[in-house]
Amino acid sequence: MAPIVSPTGGTLLVRKLPNLSRTQVFVGDVVLLKDPEKSDDLIIRRLAALEGYEMVSSDEKDEPFVLEKDQCWVLADNQALKPKEARDSRLFGPVPMTDILGRVIYSLRTAVDHGPVENSGIAMNQDAPVLAVELDVEEMAKNNKT
Repeated sequence: MAPIVSPTGGTLLVRKLPNLSRTQVFVGDVVLLKDPEKSDDLIIRRLAALEGYEMVSSDEKDEPFVLEKDQCWVLADNQALKPKEARDSRLFGPVPMTDILGRVIYSLRTAVDHGPVENSGIAMNQDAPVLAVELDVEEMAKNNKT
């Protein structure tokens, strides 16, 4: 799986999801959300679990728990990173669903390295018409600084 953003930057097309509901985001989707630790910043993470999911740690000392109503669990795509480096739910815990602003549907890493983001199958089907009508790769490449 290609990284969503290259180390030197890039441009993302995000499908804004106002009044977010469970029928708009799915486990496996890459989402743009408010940073739980720095409220003025945004982060991109993959949705790993939704309310009602039981979370079990590989550390036997940690007690399992169930995500409460309107909570989700997000993870960085680079699983080789340690939790502090990844800055995901392994570090800051469950995230309110209301912190999700949208689903990342297209990534332009460079003018020649770009494509749709690999989200859940349902999301990709929902986003296909948006990409077909709204996507202008040439315009995105023009505005991309890399």
